Amino acid sequence: MDMTRWLVRAAGTCPDSPAIAHGASVFQDYRTLAERAARLAAGMAAAGLKPGDRVLVAAANCPQYLEMLYGIWWAGCAPVPANAKLHGAELAYMISHSGARLCLADAKIADAVAAEAPEGLERLVVVGSAGYEALFAGDAAEPHLAGPDEMAWLFYTSGTTGKPKGAMLSHRNLLAMTLAYLTDVDPTAPGDRILHAAPLSHGSGLYAMAHVARFGVNIVPESGGFEPDEIAKLTRHWKNTSMFAAPTMIKRMVASAADHDPGGFRTVIWGGAPMYVADIKQALERFGPVFAQIYGQGETPMTTTLLPRHIVADNTHPRWEERIGSAGHVNPVVCVRTFDEDDRPLPPGEVGEVVVRGETVMLGYWNNPEATAQAMRSGWLHTGDVGSFDDDGFLTLRDRSKDMIISGGSNIYPREVEEVLLTHPQVREVSVIGRPHGDWGEVVVAYVVGEAGDEDLDALCLSRIARFKRPKHYVYVDELPKNNYGKILKTELRARDAERVRRGQGHGDDEC
Repeated sequence: MDMTRWLVRAAGTCPDSPAIAHGASVFQDYRTLAERAARLAAGMAAAGLKPGDRVLVAAANCPQYLEMLYGIWWAGCAPVPANAKLHGAELAYMISHSGARLCLADAKIADAVAAEAPEGLERLVVVGSAGYEALFAGDAAEPHLAGPDEMAWLFYTSGTTGKPKGAMLSHRNLLAMTLAYLTDVDPTAPGDRILHAAPLSHGSGLYAMAHVARFGVNIVPESGGFEPDEIAKLTRHWKNTSMFAAPTMIKRMVASAADHDPGGFRTVIWGGAPMYVADIKQALERFGPVFAQIYGQGETPMTTTLLPRHIVADNTHPRWEERIGSAGHVNPVVCVRTFDEDDRPLPPGEVGEVVVRGETVMLGYWNNPEATAQAMRSGWLHTGDVGSFDDDGFLTLRDRSKDMIISGGSNIYPREVEEVLLTHPQVREVSVIGRPHGDWGEVVVAYVVGEAGDEDLDALCLSRIARFKRPKHYVYVDELPKNNYGKILKTELRARDAERVRRGQGHGDDEC
């Protein structure tokens, strides 16, 4: 089974049913989506691409996004979806590392890709341009019959080294992920809808597969992103709509004065960051029992643990608050445990690293056997997250061992930011941490030893990394806290930062 099978089935079973909507208007039915995917596959083959090749998709949400994904699969290639907010240099690294020969980019991103494009990139095609439509000019191709362990998605996710790693997801991984979603997270009937207000390059794009499998409608907002008023308008029009949302998006919807239809949402799934108990209570009061949570990561997407709607909504349970503050119980397609430092299983109540194995766990990291061996040791995916199970099987996350910062649902890795800041001649040492923030979850704070100024460091970051990764606050200190081995103690630094905030010394622009 591969990803194109569901589209072939939908085009044969319900060819006239809407597959993609752009705002309130139907953009493509299933017959058209399948035909466009088949023609795009033929166009890529004519351009010299072969099964197994990688294609970078650098685009914000747009109605053509799914025809690109399915066209790439139809050709037997693997999409490499890229965050549309990335800097051109970051996109160039992904192109070079993945060996992508073709890049499909929207008009806003294409110039950034072109300016940094590595030699191995053979073609850059702007979505919606004449060159893009030329790829569809030939006859339709037969779909490639992919094996279950062929790579279907190359998801780049950073690690402690600061350099992105490509998690190789197979067709088998995506099949298991999709079936688990349909079984426990969001049972979906033909004609049901999903609204892609979060990036299709990440979690929301994975949810699209379930809706193609069930002949549903994938709705792309005309804005291409998340606007509370637009979300309210679209859910009044389409009704019975699901949506993936980072906690910060849900908080904005709760605070918005937009007029939401009570029947507009079927399920709102949150993930990417924890949600405070007070926040989910307010969301339930505003929108009703429509919320579910998933905990996963790019290496095992959407499927580590989950909190289904009935548990989130069951405020009569004596441990309800504790449960909605957890990451939920284990997803049925995986096995999840907590291990100690010697990779030995821990009993309930003891804190350790969360490890996973099962049908959704990645094949490994692209061209990085050392990182694969480290992450997959003992036959388990080591997530880098730390938590504990209770006696009922609910997992509570305690910390992130990789010091990752989650701001507005986006992952930010301190080492990557630190490496940029350390290129400034007046920065001697730096440590980047996340500061808790009521709206964004966390904001990036850089503790700097040196004489550089905020404006210079901001300009340096904006020239090298995406805007959302830059520090929102700089704190200049004489030295950083370290242990006897010279390692910077981020735990102590975070405690010092919390004290600064308590004393009213946290300052700066809160915009993310």
